[in-house]
Amino acid sequence: MPHSPALAPRAPADPAQVDAALALWAASRPALPLGVAVSGGADSTALLLACAARWPGQVVALHVHHGLQDAADGFERHCARLCARLKVPLRVQRVNARHAPGDSPEATARARRYEALAAMAQESPAADGLPPVQTIALAQHADDQVETVLLALSRGAGLPGLAAMPAHWRRGRLAYARPLLGVPGAALRAWLQARGEDWVDDPSNASPRFTRNRIRSMLLPALEAALPAFRTTFARSATHAAQAQQVLAEVASQDLAACGVPPAVARIQAFSRPRQANLLRHWLSSTHGATPSNAQLTELLDQIAACTTRGHRLHLKVGRGFVQRQGDSLAWIAPA
Repeated sequence: MPHSPALAPRAPADPAQVDAALALWAASRPALPLGVAVSGGADSTALLLACAARWPGQVVALHVHHGLQDAADGFERHCARLCARLKVPLRVQRVNARHAPGDSPEATARARRYEALAAMAQESPAADGLPPVQTIALAQHADDQVETVLLALSRGAGLPGLAAMPAHWRRGRLAYARPLLGVPGAALRAWLQARGEDWVDDPSNASPRFTRNRIRSMLLPALEAALPAFRTTFARSATHAAQAQQVLAEVASQDLAACGVPPAVARIQAFSRPRQANLLRHWLSSTHGATPSNAQLTELLDQIAACTTRGHRLHLKVGRGFVQRQGDSLAWIAPA
């Protein structure tokens, strides 16, 4: 009877990858002072230790207390003890990350987290003596990037989803960076163990009801056995997707300028259907912060194709609002 071959043993983790990644990022001369988002887990604990050693006196720890589970107080206590030992200032902000009905729990928690990080970065320096933070470092690593790509594939995402997480970007006056994005999670834990450092484990990471956890526990070991270089090749594919998405965004911006804001229906119709879709996504997102579902976008494209007379009406739910035809152009109407 045929049987499945045993998974190949995992290659030993190389803690030197952590130091190499930090050295590479340091060579880019990130703007200081530096805020390190620290949760208390292995990844952010390693990032804080490495940054505090490289930029003494120029690092502040930023901890977001989500209050979504009983273990949250323990995360904060771990961060406080670690920062006290490192003589690194710790800023803490408690947020309400509970999501509204119909909203994504992950998206809500992520939005609250970034709002809190930005607020802590701009805190008055009177308490800890540091001027406003210029760069925020986040501790996502290579396994997180692979999981993000696989999640995007499982949801039928387009290029923005397949591009996964960027290594660096700006939001307002703040720069953000993920210096460990090429480092496997096992290497981070090995780096901590070599230094006798501990961390706290988030109990929700073991729950199989979360898709990301099932990917981590079931798919990543199988990928490592079958495709040992999968972290590097998946990251390369994500980079290609991000570059392609940037080109599409530039084309969409040019097309929107040609159509006007709000865009004229007849000018939209002059483009191919895929180019119309690209233009409409860009218009809705950049001008109104609205993201159409695949079904909504398909229906909107069909309605635009049917607009062959001046009297043709259009009223379609898109995101939280509605797209309407007003004269010769489209308009997005926010919910009351």
